[in-house]
This record gives sequence, structure tokens and C-alpha cells, in this order.
Amino acid sequence: MLAFDTAQGALSAAILGEEGDVLAHRFEARTRGHAEALMPLVEAVLADAGLALEAIGALAVTVGPGTFTGLRVGLAAARGIALARALPLVGVTTLEAVAAPVEALPGETIAAAFDARRDEIYLQAFDAAHAPLSEPMLVALEDAAAHVPGKAVVIAGTGAELLAAELKARGLSVRLAGAAPQPDALWIARIAYARLAAHGPDRFRAPPAPLYLRAPDAKLPGGRDPAPDSAQDPAEGDARP
Repeated sequence: MLAFDTAQGALSAAILGEEGDVLAHRFEARTRGHAEALMPLVEAVLADAGLALEAIGALAVTVGPGTFTGLRVGLAAARGIALARALPLVGVTTLEAVAAPVEALPGETIAAAFDARRDEIYLQAFDAAHAPLSEPMLVALEDAAAHVPGKAVVIAGTGAELLAAELKARGLSVRLAGAAPQPDALWIARIAYARLAAHGPDRFRAPPAPLYLRAPDAKLPGGRDPAPDSAQDPAEGDARP
């Protein structure tokens, strides 16, 4: 399993073995230059694992929310490799990825949050076993508490401090997770590995679509919105997640 992420303020790649063991993993903070750096990073983790690309049997990539350019770089590369080699490709959201390493205490809800600017956040809630309690969403900060069940919450992601301040003001018990605020391909690979084991490769033959949660500001002639697959999320299009 080869997984990589270019969706936000980092670049990472990881390879898991057939038993789910970590064969190689690299992570670097990066807000720009994902297109130029991705394939050299993939080559580096393949070399670290002592493998050729032909040895890879499955792929995983983040589908968003994230920066427009970074997200498209990862998806295009993953789709190209999957098509060329007829590999299953698992899409994982960035919200799932940052929530995955978080360890909740008894009674806590896990909240993954990214700063979407404009006093909004991208948000998803999970239970202590990382099962989703909500869909990924874009919400105003002032409305966020309505989408986080429970009275005790542990928060991860670039919007963690924003969400924490809002939830504390509403009387919730809040703590910040020690996990990294950016998605990491190691956890993306682990999520994808579990899904492949549960559902089999045939479920992942169709390429995943990007996840856009905010309508584009740009309009086509006549006031029409661009097609969803080509639309740029204005907040996500900013390369400073």
C-alpha cells in the first residue's frame, strides 16, 4: 500500500506491507511546491522500503478538504498511477486523517477541524473508536457547537484552537490533542488498509472525487457555477492552510 498526501500544509508518503507493517514513511511541512516534490518523495519512500513501484498493490490519497492546487496534485498523481497499473485507489478525507491518531478519554468526542477562514471551519465529529458521528461539513464558528455531540471534546487539526475557544464559551470540556495538525500519509495508509481488508479491492476501482465543501466564488457567464470537479474552493485555494 502506497499512500501520499499533498492536500494542505504538508507533504507526506508512506508504504505499508501486506500485513499492515510500516515499510517506509516520510513527512515534511510544506505549503507550496507539492507538484515538484511529490514524485521525488514517492521515489524516496520506495527506495527506503527497497521496493520498485511495480511492487505496489494498492494506493491511497487524500480527497479534501484542502488547498485547491495541492489537492489536485495528489489526486492527479494517484489517479494516473492507479490507471496505468490497474490498482485500487482509496480516497481518505483530511478530517479522517487528522482524527485517526487522536486517543480519546472515556466520554470524549473527537473533533477534527481545519481553519476555513471567514470565521468558518471544516468540521467532522467522531466517537472514541473513530467512527464518524457527522459528515464532513463547513460551518460558521458560532454554529460549531451544534455539530459536536457530547460535553467533553478532544480536538485536532489547524482549526483546533478556534473550535476550542468556541466550545469552551459554550460550557463544554475541551482539550487539544497532541496529534499533528496536518494530515499524514501514515494514517491515511492505515485507514485505507483497513477499508481494503473490510471491503476488498473491487470497491475501489473507480477513482475518488475531490471533496469540496464551499461553493466557488467564480461564476461562468450567465451566473452559472463551474462544474463541481473543476471548482476552486476560495479558502482551500489559498496555499496557507
